[in-house]
Amino acid sequence: MQKDTAIRLLIVDDRVEDAEAIVSTLRNGGIAVRPLRPTNAAELAQMVASQPIDLVVAADAASMPLEQVRTQVAASGKDLPLLLLVDRIDEAAVLATLGGGARALVLKHRPEHLLEILKREWADLDARRGLRRLEAQLRETERRCDSLIASSRDPVAYIHEGMHIRANDAYLEMFGFESFDEVEGISLLDLVGPQHIDGFKQLLKSMSKGEPPPPEYLMEARHVDGSTFPAKMEFVTASYEGEACVQVVFRRREELDPELAREVEELRRRDQVTGLLNRPTFMHLLEDTVATIGRDGGQYGFLLVDPDHYARLLPDIGLDSADALIAALAARVRTSVDADIKVARFGEHSFALLLEGNHARTRAVADALREAFATHVFSVGARSVTVTASIGGVQVGEKIASVPQILARANQCLNSAVELGGNTVQVFDPGAVDRAEEERIQLWVSRIREALVGEGFTLHYQPVMSLQGEPGELYEAHLRVDANGELVTPSGFLGIAEEHGLLGEIDLWVVRRAITVLGERERAGRQTRMLVRISPASFASTTMADLIGRELAAHGVPGERLWLEAPEAKVFTHLRNAQQFLAAVAPMGCRFGLEQFGSGLDSFQLLAHLKPSFFKIDPGLTDEMGRPGEVQDKVREITTRAGEAGITTIAEHVEDAQAMSQLFSAGVDYVAGGFVAPVGAAMNFDFS
Repeated sequence: MQKDTAIRLLIVDDRVEDAEAIVSTLRNGGIAVRPLRPTNAAELAQMVASQPIDLVVAADAASMPLEQVRTQVAASGKDLPLLLLVDRIDEAAVLATLGGGARALVLKHRPEHLLEILKREWADLDARRGLRRLEAQLRETERRCDSLIASSRDPVAYIHEGMHIRANDAYLEMFGFESFDEVEGISLLDLVGPQHIDGFKQLLKSMSKGEPPPPEYLMEARHVDGSTFPAKMEFVTASYEGEACVQVVFRRREELDPELAREVEELRRRDQVTGLLNRPTFMHLLEDTVATIGRDGGQYGFLLVDPDHYARLLPDIGLDSADALIAALAARVRTSVDADIKVARFGEHSFALLLEGNHARTRAVADALREAFATHVFSVGARSVTVTASIGGVQVGEKIASVPQILARANQCLNSAVELGGNTVQVFDPGAVDRAEEERIQLWVSRIREALVGEGFTLHYQPVMSLQGEPGELYEAHLRVDANGELVTPSGFLGIAEEHGLLGEIDLWVVRRAITVLGERERAGRQTRMLVRISPASFASTTMADLIGRELAAHGVPGERLWLEAPEAKVFTHLRNAQQFLAAVAPMGCRFGLEQFGSGLDSFQLLAHLKPSFFKIDPGLTDEMGRPGEVQDKVREITTRAGEAGITTIAEHVEDAQAMSQLFSAGVDYVAGGFVAPVGAAMNFDFS
């Protein structure tokens, strides 16, 4: 799925916790989602009818039974895949699904099942939408083509099972018909000279068996008055009004010497200066190759070759010798590669190559060609010049098998080679990208494990300033890891850590280090408080709570100095464990809060089950505080309700004075961000 694609998801479920769990599962799985949740049948009908929805996930809710949801979805007339949430999958559930119009069953409490089913259904929906767009484009293209054919001077007809189903005026005129009514239903065989009938019958039989027609067929055509004339038939597979057929173009044939005709055709395919294939011919070869890959698979390489500093070479050799230089470069390309490789003049001074083989061969050909340029002295008239070349390429296979993709990727690689100073090869291989990603992940897993037992991790700090005059120091801890001398933020590795079960160990390191720093500040007479992020991995056992108790006692740090925070969505989906964790750390005096508060379907629903000490308002709301209206109202609602419940509010990502002023007016207690102070290695902010 594209990272910038947000699925518009309608969730039908009486339990807001279960709906939140679905949203959290998808976001944790890297899927952007815009959720909607109707609370009654009227809202369901309104949303289905008027909202742009992609998928519907429905449980059997008391307020909206599944049958009612099915009816609403079916009545909308939209292509809305319906996924049913069930506790278990059995024969009866499968049969009910098949008969009720739902696309799939999803196990309620198996997030991995939801992810896989949703990805599959989204891919199917996207493919169906793409097909409908293509069908509409095809109909429009056919309409335009029919209009062009009707006005074409070339005699064109459409043949289905050997019979005429369409012919333009030029075709009728060639054979002497007054109108299409005279030729409709007539066999194409009737327009072939007697001496060619047997051979043409064999051709029609082979075509009826699905064999491809020849590009052209030389014969004597028969006029309606019985006379004949030399003609050439060109065949193209086509469709007309939805029927598969063959487009036939008749051309009068001048009697040329066959050898001369071949020479003329060869000249038509070649560039006159270099003798290489010209661009149109090469593009036809590339399109045929792409079609072959789509049908039969296979691996091909595509290379673009551009001489370095060509604009500086021209003044040296003179504009009158430009063609001679291009010819010399082309000759070097042709003699440096195998005979089976197709070579063309692709631009004014660039060349293109198409070869069959895997990435190793494509790369080897590119490297050999670069070397052939770099070690050669080109003779241009009375002058001699040295020329290096930049080469960009792409490995063409099923993962990248469309002409625009191929040209774009190759051009990107060519530009990269040029930017690196030239005399360089850059070849994109989709398979290598997958392998490189696997290697990158394994490298990060090793790096994280080493950091946990060594000195790879470090903490940086960002001051959190009180807007209401609250005294004391408050910093937020930000984890960094040393990657070959560069400090990397968590966004670069936490996803990998979570996938490999390392978040719990990272949490323990961060909390242990934070308490150590708080102890140092305490002994220096600084009553510093610190915000520390933890993940749901810390809720699952008593390990984290036990560590906090030991470390606080060992360093003489009061519990109220440690503020622990976790994302609202994560707490919602790990509620029972979060409740147990809060019960364990609250007696120590530690404060526990929710970050990204306000991002869920009904954030305040969580307060019925868990009482946090503070909220960190969702950054998406803070970023939009400059726009009057809904966002400002929502922030005020959060601060008002938080104040009534005795909960502290914090806003981060504050980048300007206007946002600071609006947050102060909205009643926010604390702010952090670039406008206050950036994240840094030192804790030296002046809170006075």
